[in-house]
Amino acid sequence: MKSNQWMSLLGLANRARKIISGEELALKEVRNGKAKLILLAADASQNTTKKITDKCNYYNVPIKMVENREVLGQAIGKEARVVVAVLDGGFAGKLVTLLD
Repeated sequence: MKSNQWMSLLGLANRARKIISGEELALKEVRNGKAKLILLAADASQNTTKKITDKCNYYNVPIKMVENREVLGQAIGKEARVVVAVLDGGFAGKLVTLLD
């Protein structure tokens, strides 16, 4: 996984205000159809992982796992984050490529 590449891209998306972080806010964006991609920390709790995965599957939103919550938070210059929703198709598509 080319971690620095996806992390700088996510940082860019963050500065462009095209992402939202936090479980509840991310789920809201999935429900209202704005989330184009969900990034989930591999160390999220089982409960959170199941909730996010079920919601994404139901609403057909792609989901990608990243190493851990520290890496995810660091990418957007914040404290540890478990869930990040990408709200822009362009950023989402590129992130999927980098995270494959």
